[in-house]
Amino acid sequence: MTPLRAAALLVAVLCLAVTLWTGLEERGAALAFGVLILAGELTRRPGSELRESAPLGAAGALSYALLGEVAGHHSRHGTCQVVAVVLAAALLGGVPHIARGRSGTLDHLTRRVLTVAFAAVCFQPLYDEGAFRSLSGPAYALLLVALLVLTSLCGAVLAAASAHRRTRWPFGPLLREELRGLLGIGSAVCATGAVMALGVAVAGLWALPVFCVPLLLTQLSLRRYAAVRAVYRQTIASLARATEVAGYTPHGHARRVAALCRAVGRDMGLAEPELTVLEHAALMHDIGQLSLVDPVPAGATADLPADRRRRIALLGGAVVRQAGVDREVAVVVERQADPCAEQPRAARIVRAVNAYDEKARAGGPHGPLRALEELRLATADAYAAEVVESLARVLARDGLTPPAAG
Repeated sequence: MTPLRAAALLVAVLCLAVTLWTGLEERGAALAFGVLILAGELTRRPGSELRESAPLGAAGALSYALLGEVAGHHSRHGTCQVVAVVLAAALLGGVPHIARGRSGTLDHLTRRVLTVAFAAVCFQPLYDEGAFRSLSGPAYALLLVALLVLTSLCGAVLAAASAHRRTRWPFGPLLREELRGLLGIGSAVCATGAVMALGVAVAGLWALPVFCVPLLLTQLSLRRYAAVRAVYRQTIASLARATEVAGYTPHGHARRVAALCRAVGRDMGLAEPELTVLEHAALMHDIGQLSLVDPVPAGATADLPADRRRRIALLGGAVVRQAGVDREVAVVVERQADPCAEQPRAARIVRAVNAYDEKARAGGPHGPLRALEELRLATADAYAAEVVESLARVLARDGLTPPAAG
């Protein structure tokens, strides 16, 4: 068991025990927020491109943690009850996902418990002691927003730590991606959590369904955007398969290169938008071969003369542009045959990974080791040393070595 999961388990057991011992305060509010969180968890989208896969559940949990009053009356539910209610709702909402074999549920529950506990500990004891009751109007609203921002930062650190433990990717880039995600759906979650806590304090529990609507609409729009991006990627993948269908490149070559390029880009600290460009360029890096009258044997371009590699790259860039793919992808495809020092980082990665895959498949059982050594011994103009070393780390860590030629 990881330290984060152990901490979450300890917090959950303690809060459940205290709540069972003292009894449930304000059962109506607990039920209302529990149902809201449950609904959010049931609509969670594991593996979604959204940084927060259950925004409605997150907003409901955070608003309950920062709830000081219900319709003008002081709330008495306390920190332990907040964690217990959120945990119960999250567990119930996670049952369908566990039954379907979806991964990531335990990490999701861990982050939910720890972030909600953090928010509740920062707010509930001080509010009960009267430290926040003297605040009103904009000052109180700013306090809630500030606490939500701190909680979001805590959640970003936990998410990055969990991903680092699971994937062994560098922690810094993972944290930057999580922090960048706070500007999108994360800001909507914080705003909705603050508004719901303020609305319930004045208007009572009837404010919950009213203030959920904007976040639901935002969630729907972001999911439609994610669906459009998925279709876009499928289109690029289909175009990339044209070289395989036509017999210009070996089966699965483009997918292997794309997967390995993305892993190397992660290891080198590329941001998510850069990784997307890199992956799309890797998928289409051989598309220029479709314009050749005489196919390259086995589609292997790494050892071709520089002028011929350059011509294939330029033809590929032209095809990518005509297909309506992002200009940045076309630039990477065009420049993968340039001298290494003149290439953008993404083009250096595509060039090295493509050469590795070609040489590894052609080298028999010991092809992967020989290919990596050949890349290391090549001149500085051929392959970037930092890319080759990153490739070696990824292969050693993740076992992404392609199969030997059969």
